Amino acid sequence: MSGLTFNRRGVWAIYCFEMARFKRTLLQSLVTPVISTALYFVVFGSAIGTRMSQVGGVPYAAFIVPGLIMLSLFTESLSNASFGIYFPKFVGTIYELLSAPISSSEIVLAYVGAAASKSILLGLVILGTAALFVPIHILHPLWMIAFLVLTAANFSLFGFITGIWAKNFDQLQFIPMLVITPLTFLGGAFYSIDMLPPAWRTVTLFNPVVYLISGFRWAFYGTSDVGVGISLGMTLGFFALCLALVAWIFRTGYRLKN
Repeated sequence: MSGLTFNRRGVWAIYCFEMARFKRTLLQSLVTPVISTALYFVVFGSAIGTRMSQVGGVPYAAFIVPGLIMLSLFTESLSNASFGIYFPKFVGTIYELLSAPISSSEIVLAYVGAAASKSILLGLVILGTAALFVPIHILHPLWMIAFLVLTAANFSLFGFITGIWAKNFDQLQFIPMLVITPLTFLGGAFYSIDMLPPAWRTVTLFNPVVYLISGFRWAFYGTSDVGVGISLGMTLGFFALCLALVAWIFRTGYRLKN
């Protein structure tokens, strides 16, 4: 295969294989986020919302919707992409993939594209579920879609890196459980960082999740904790960093060829 030739058939085969795995568990994959979203609205929307009517001029129940979507998007993108590339390593079929006439960029495109597709679908399901509880008005729908796709691609890439790094299933679960979930809850998913004391607000700004959630919330309500330009810049910067790490992994063969 020429280096300038794009192997569409190979990319499509891997993509369809990953999507088929998703279809086999479609019911539980869709029912779980619907139930979780409903529970979040019962706990946060009803219990806390009665004590905190508005945040930044937005009703609290509506304010948490972007955070709920981002929380699921982070975890689903990371989990789908990490398991997708880890399983071939676990069973040994990764060597067949590496020796196939398909480039490293095409492998990444197929796995990351499939993981991002799954998480975007789940994000839309959560958005539809949330609309049953509170009226949702999206001021900037194109920007909402852009942040949704960029975030899914970012964390799918990060998940791909995690799947290559992990040596066992315990390590595979380490990043989502002990890193991403805490960062999400501390990143303004269910509150505005303006509500924090100045010192903690400064510390929170070192959390990259803050910028992703803030930009996504701006697309809904036109209000954000940080400027939308900064949020977009941080999102693209994280994407570039993940691309650079993936390129280094394939160039060196880190935990792929040994």
